[in-house]
Amino acid sequence: MLGFLKNPVVITAEINMNLVALIVMGLISRLWGLSYPRAVVFDEVYYGQFVSLYMKRIFFVDDSGPPFGHMLLALGGYLGGFDGNFLWNRIGAEYSMNVPVWSLRLLPALAGALCVPLAYQILVELQFSHCAALGAALLILLENSLITQSRFMLLESILIFFILLAVLSYLKFYNLQRHSSFSGSWWFWLLLTGVACSCAVGVKYMGLFTYMLLLAVAGLHFWHMIGDQNLSNVSLMCHFLARGLALIIIPVAMYLSFFYVHLTLLYRSGPHDQIMTSAFQASLEGGLARITQGQPLEVAYGSQITLRNVLGKPMQCWLHSHKNTYPIRYENGRGSSHQQQVTCYPFKDVNNWWIVKDPGMQQLVVSNPPRPVRHGHIVQLVHGITTRYLNTHDVAAPLSPHSQEVSCYIDYNISMPAQNLWRVEIVNRESDTDVWKTILSEVRFVHVNTSAVLKASGFIGASLPEWGYRQLEVVGEKLSKGYHQSMVWNVEEHRYGKSMSQ
Repeated sequence: MLGFLKNPVVITAEINMNLVALIVMGLISRLWGLSYPRAVVFDEVYYGQFVSLYMKRIFFVDDSGPPFGHMLLALGGYLGGFDGNFLWNRIGAEYSMNVPVWSLRLLPALAGALCVPLAYQILVELQFSHCAALGAALLILLENSLITQSRFMLLESILIFFILLAVLSYLKFYNLQRHSSFSGSWWFWLLLTGVACSCAVGVKYMGLFTYMLLLAVAGLHFWHMIGDQNLSNVSLMCHFLARGLALIIIPVAMYLSFFYVHLTLLYRSGPHDQIMTSAFQASLEGGLARITQGQPLEVAYGSQITLRNVLGKPMQCWLHSHKNTYPIRYENGRGSSHQQQVTCYPFKDVNNWWIVKDPGMQQLVVSNPPRPVRHGHIVQLVHGITTRYLNTHDVAAPLSPHSQEVSCYIDYNISMPAQNLWRVEIVNRESDTDVWKTILSEVRFVHVNTSAVLKASGFIGASLPEWGYRQLEVVGEKLSKGYHQSMVWNVEEHRYGKSMSQ
């Protein structure tokens, strides 16, 4: 029973010394003196800002690409104990002692070092000689630009690493296809192909080119398999499903998970959350959440509200008015109503407040109990500071002559009656009896007399001239011209008015 103890236990391993030597040389070339220079180099000034925001859990959006690469750089800062306190304001600035320079540059350096053996393995899998593979790896090892970008807190070396890993994984999978389909190794390399492709796209969108290339190659290989008479229909279906799972479903799920992790980590309000919706801003710690905490949910007649345009791009803005009027004549000679200006203002301001009034009653306060406003109800919007009514009529807008001017009505006694009734339409309603809710409801205001929709047209056109303080134009747009997000508004700040002086 214990006879196996009479002989020693022997483990035999094959070690490719070429591969070992390449790994060692890659690590030395990328890690030696990694902390030098101890100053901000090139795009470290850009990526470092995001690392600091990760360390402080402050929300941000980077329009240049997905968040996975930034999270990897932040991981280096986290492992080095970085607290995020450094002012990334200029290239060449000396790092303070609290910045773990070596840790921040570590992951790009490791990725750059591992690109060398990956290049060697790719040529081996392509059936080139070991000599040719070694030559290719040495070119990667000694390429000056690759060495340089690998030694700083940049994303290029990480991107190249995942691209090479994806290519190598698919080649190994394809070579195993001939004699060991659905084996453990076959599944490993197929799944790793999808994971590496997802990571490449998650670092930079340029990785999408490699992903599309490998999808095309996999599709071509599967097309050739369809003509193989040795494969049954069931086997072909299994191959198709396996590739669909590993090369499409898993990569897409992983790509979405990067954003999930990003949003989970960054739960504090910051400078970038202003471009997001009011509902998202209210979910962050601090910022809008501090303002809206405890405010009423249901908008009622007499409610005092601010209305934010849902589009929010290229800038957020709120429905706004002030005592100044439209000029009697514009620069091009067209006339106006000379009534009070209504604009969309990109900053919080006391002139952004409006009162929701019941047209059949004179009171501007909330009754007890409150009477909620529902989808389809007719309301008047009274400007809080000037107490003038939101109005539109058949007068051309200042910058958009094919749209109606929106104003706060002033009675000049010149046969231009007030047209200030608006129908509330909740765009994201679940039923036709839905209540208008703070932050959650996205609403359109349809003018009862002309069927025009209240729209912030300044997102598409230019801002108003000096007489309009360079604020964004608001117009009444005909529904026949189609739907656009600039026609949709949501209540951001809300309170129940209890008295006329409140």
